[in-house]
Amino acid sequence: MKSLKEGEKVARYSTYANIALALMKGIVGLLSCSLALIADAIHSLVDIFASVAVYIGLKLSQRKPDELFPYGYYRIETFASLIISIIIIITGFEIGMESFSYILHPSKIILPSLALLVTLISVFISYFFAVYKEKIGRKIKSQALVNDGRHSLLDVLSSMIVFFGILFEYLGLKGFQGFAGILIAILIIYLGLKFARYDILVLLDACIDQKSLQTLEKTVLGVKGVKGIHDVKVRRSGPYLFAEFHLELERGTSLKEIENIISEINNKVKEKIPSMDHIIIQPETPPKDYMLIAAPLKDNKGLDSTINSHFGKADYFIIASVKDDKIQDFKIIENPAKELEKKRGIKAAELLKDEGIDVLIVDHLSEGPSYVLSQHILGTVKPEGNSLEDIIERIASRFYER
Repeated sequence: MKSLKEGEKVARYSTYANIALALMKGIVGLLSCSLALIADAIHSLVDIFASVAVYIGLKLSQRKPDELFPYGYYRIETFASLIISIIIIITGFEIGMESFSYILHPSKIILPSLALLVTLISVFISYFFAVYKEKIGRKIKSQALVNDGRHSLLDVLSSMIVFFGILFEYLGLKGFQGFAGILIAILIIYLGLKFARYDILVLLDACIDQKSLQTLEKTVLGVKGVKGIHDVKVRRSGPYLFAEFHLELERGTSLKEIENIISEINNKVKEKIPSMDHIIIQPETPPKDYMLIAAPLKDNKGLDSTINSHFGKADYFIIASVKDDKIQDFKIIENPAKELEKKRGIKAAELLKDEGIDVLIVDHLSEGPSYVLSQHILGTVKPEGNSLEDIIERIASRFYER
C-alpha cells in the first residue's frame, strides 16, 4: 500500500503541472495567434483528465479487500490505465487532424519568440514528468502510471512539433510541421493501441507475465520436498500478481511438513516476486504403498510396550509403518499433551494428525479428538491381540482386505 501512495503522489503532482501548462500555453497561444499552441493547450487539458484517472485509480486500489471485493480493488488501476490508453489514441487522431489542417491552412504567428519559449518550457516539464512517472510506475508495478509516463513522452513530441512548426514558419518554411505531425500521430495511435491491448488482456485474466511465471516455477521447484508443479496460473490485477498451482510432493509427506513447505514457498516466491500478492496452492501426494498405524502407550519398550487405555494421558505414542500386513519400521514419540490440565486429547490428536497417521488403535476416543482426526484418518480401532506387534498387524490386515 505504501508503494501505491507514492504513485498517487506522483499522479497528483502531474495533474498540477498539466493545469499550469494548459493555462500557460492557452494564454500565450491566444496572444500570439498560434493555432498550434492553442491546440497543444487543449491537449494538455486532456492530459489533466488522464492524470486524474491515474490518481483516482491508485487511490481506490488502496482500499482493503471486503465482502463485496474479496480480492481487493486493484483492477481499478487497470481500468484507469485503459482510460489513458484510449486518451492516447484520441490524442494521436487529434494531432493527425491538426497536422493535416496546418498543411492546408498555415497560420501567421504574432510574438513567435514568446510562443517558442513557452513551447520549450512545455517540452522540458513534460519530459521530466515522463521519466519520473515511468520510473515510479515500474518501481511500484503500476501499468497506469507507466502508461501515463509514456503519454507524457508523447506530449514532448507533440510540443516539439509545435516548436519546429512555429520556428520553420518564422523562417519562412511552410508545411513541415504538418507532415512531421502526421508521422508522429501514426506512432502515437500505434502505441495507444498497444497499451490498450495489454490492459484488456489484464482485465480478461490473460497470463501475460511469462517472466514472473518462470521465476515462480523455478523458485517452487527449488524448495526441498517438492517433486513437481503443474496447472500453474498467474494473473495480474492492477500492480499485483495472483498465482495458483498444483504442488507435487514426496510420497508420505505429513500434514505438518506440507504446511512448512507451503509456508516456505510463500515466503520465497514473494521475496523473488515482490508484486506477488496472493498464492493458492493445491498440494498433491502420491498414494502411499504403506500404512501408518498409531497407538497410545504406557511405556517405551519398543514392540513390547503396553497400550494405554487413556488416549490423552498416554506417555508415548507408537507410529508403525506397515506394508503387506507386516511392520516395516516404527518410532515412539513422547506425548507433549500429557501434562496439560485441559484439552489433552485434542492436542494429542493434533500431534498424530500432523504425523499423517492412517489408523489409530484406541479403546475410547472422546468427541474433541475424534473431530480433529475424523477428516484425516481411515478410522479408529479397538486393540485385539496378544502383543503390540500382533495387534498392529491384525488391524493392518483388516484394512488391506477392504
